[in-house]
Amino acid sequence: MKARLLSISSIFISLTLLLCAGCCKSGKEGAAVPVPRTIAVAQSGAADVIGNDNKALQQAADMLRPGDTLIIGPGTYRLENSVVIPVSGVVVRGTPGETVLLKGPGVSSKVVDGGDWGESDLVVAEPGKFSPGMGVAMLDDRNQGGYNVVVGTVLTIDADTLRLSERSVNDLDYLDGNTRVENKFPLLCAFNARDIVIEDLTADGNKDENPTLLDGCRGGAFYLFNCRNCTLINCVARNYNGDGISFQIADSVKVIGCEAYGNAGYGVHPGTGSSRSEIRNSHFHHNGQVGFFLCYRVRYGVFSDNLIEQNGLYGISIGHKDTDNLFVNNTVRNNGFCGVYFRKNQIPVAGHRNVFRGNIIQDNGDARRGYGVYVEPHNQDLVFENNTVAETRPQDERTQRYGFYVVRGSSSVKLLNNTMEGHLVSDFLDQNAKGTD
Repeated sequence: MKARLLSISSIFISLTLLLCAGCCKSGKEGAAVPVPRTIAVAQSGAADVIGNDNKALQQAADMLRPGDTLIIGPGTYRLENSVVIPVSGVVVRGTPGETVLLKGPGVSSKVVDGGDWGESDLVVAEPGKFSPGMGVAMLDDRNQGGYNVVVGTVLTIDADTLRLSERSVNDLDYLDGNTRVENKFPLLCAFNARDIVIEDLTADGNKDENPTLLDGCRGGAFYLFNCRNCTLINCVARNYNGDGISFQIADSVKVIGCEAYGNAGYGVHPGTGSSRSEIRNSHFHHNGQVGFFLCYRVRYGVFSDNLIEQNGLYGISIGHKDTDNLFVNNTVRNNGFCGVYFRKNQIPVAGHRNVFRGNIIQDNGDARRGYGVYVEPHNQDLVFENNTVAETRPQDERTQRYGFYVVRGSSSVKLLNNTMEGHLVSDFLDQNAKGTD
């Protein structure tokens, strides 16, 4: 009997412990979500981090948890490496016109050994130009664009050898191919993240002191890679030796009320399979090549109410599998070659089914050439509806010779209710039409 009572007591105690454990587990699962915090970085005064360089900014960014806001106070912050937003679901905010992320002067050195595929140790001719923590890119004359360029950080320096955080993805030719290390990097960036808002910041590439260009596939003044549902609001990207705003392998990125100017490459560069982008109420001007460059597989975007002007070659450039986009109420004017340029591709990979509605495309061209819209082969099912395509300047200042120019090759352009006037040669010329020389 006594043994039976002991057994019953043991069972009761065990059940009680299980119930308590269950209650504790339930309580843990129901614990309150951490309250969103504000992390502040400033150059003086009260803040979580005090400083004026990328180290201070990165220290503050590394404190972020999802739901937090990073406030960067007024002033110029000098960057010797990227500032990386390390988590999703955060806001990074500056003071409009007063918070400036400025790239430090560029340095470069020849690589005398290293750079084979998979190597991260590089022997350089001038190691004294570099320091641990500096952002750099490795490249050679054959691999100096696109994803062939590798961007990383100097981890350590041992005599003449730099150890980098990233490995080469090519066999760089350090014997004859001018393999080099250059301290170029994106300024403010995020990788593999989502639901980030960046607002009221100026990123300045200090182009005059940075003579080498970083391709937009690997960088930009603002750069997002493999990111989702991210937004740039009221940001300025200027004077970068590369692209102002670049986002690659991205989905549902928004650029709203931003400005990109004075950049050596493109003002804004959605690319590498970026879908469902929204770019509106922004100003892309005085960039070296293109104001608005759609790269590979940019699809289902809506681009509206932007001013795109005074860019070196094209206002808008559309190419490889850039399909099913809508351009509405944009003004594209005073660009060097033409307002809208459709690049040459084979039919399966051309820029099909793009629609332009209610845009103003005017006064483009230079002393040698000038077009409102220039269509290379083989872009199909392009629709232009209710646009104004015109040359409006005095006769002796006009350079937009044609409103639409369709190069010989299988392209199809549908025009509906457009206003075209003032062109030096013709409103519309299709070299595929019968009787066209």
